[in-house]
Amino acid sequence: MKLIQRIGYYLGGFSMGLIILAFFLNGKKTSCSYGPEARVLKNIRQKNIEYSDIVNKIILENHIDSLLVPYVLKKGSVNFSTSESRKKPCGIYEVEGDYGNKEVLLTIENCDSTATIKHLQFKIKD
Repeated sequence: MKLIQRIGYYLGGFSMGLIILAFFLNGKKTSCSYGPEARVLKNIRQKNIEYSDIVNKIILENHIDSLLVPYVLKKGSVNFSTSESRKKPCGIYEVEGDYGNKEVLLTIENCDSTATIKHLQFKIKD
């Protein structure tokens, strides 16, 4: 069998496999969050999110959009150098992200069943 025929058979089988996978996984909520940052953010998003009194006050005083926190938890990044991920009983994570023209920093206490936003800080980008 010639090399070009082998390549043709390989590409044909590979493309059929991709089509079958697309058919079976179509509409499923699959994700591949293998990195530590993606796992932490996914873990926090799946829990019941609560706000501390300080954060509630900041949100009300500054008329902050209610979508800010979920957006930052979806598109933000975890700063592990300032986080205390091994703190017992709940880890403390610093999540940074952009929302509109604001840079947002969330301090989150991640417990077993709830994630509490302990602090919210933002500044307008130049």
